[in-house]
Amino acid sequence: MRGLRILLVVVVVLGILFVAVDRVAVYFAEDEAASKVKTTENLATTPDVSIKGFPFLTQVASGELDDVELNVKTYEVPTGNTGGAGASTVRIDDLKADMKDVKFSGDYSSATAATATGSASISYDQLLKAAKSQPTSVFTGVKAQIVGLSDGGNGKIKADMKVTVAGVGTTTYPVLSTVTVDGDTVKVHADNLPKLVVDLADSRIRSITDFQQTIDQLPGGVKLDSVQAARSGVEIKVKGSNVRLAG
Repeated sequence: MRGLRILLVVVVVLGILFVAVDRVAVYFAEDEAASKVKTTENLATTPDVSIKGFPFLTQVASGELDDVELNVKTYEVPTGNTGGAGASTVRIDDLKADMKDVKFSGDYSSATAATATGSASISYDQLLKAAKSQPTSVFTGVKAQIVGLSDGGNGKIKADMKVTVAGVGTTTYPVLSTVTVDGDTVKVHADNLPKLVVDLADSRIRSITDFQQTIDQLPGGVKLDSVQAARSGVEIKVKGSNVRLAG
């Protein structure tokens, strides 16, 4: 019995040591992966990387990690715009990606996930960069501009359109809009326009109320999947396959 107790103690101690070594290895691997992602994606700050699954060391031996979570606090996405409506960059907040079946090279210089799903958000002030926020002539003596975006409820965006009529004054109209994804582009389309505006200059007003923003350079090559207007901005769902985590 004494020998059995000693054996059990040894097994428990070895198990504790294995878990400790495994967790330390995970910590250093996460730190190294975060550093490589920061360099690869040219991020201003180091992202959070969390490697899931236990034990970690057996995953390393197989050359594939089951599940890796990436969290980038802020990311400036180049939009390709150089002037006019739209900004050269748009800030994406709280980009989170859950990457499955991540294969990495022998020297850990690169890693690619078979699939990835995640979420992010664009604040309304960032999306406003894509709209015509400067006064634009719609016909003689009348100018219009989008001066603000906010949550319109029920998944809609409320766009505040200011219309200025020379010699008369200025009126601000709330315009409810639908936000959708078309490929790599977020599109905002006005659902309703003031009747007088529709009668006089529908197409010219829509050149102001309807706008879009291309977002095609998200980290790792993930793509836009869907969008939804929310309280503080537009919530985004992303997805991808053969997503590059580093290298």
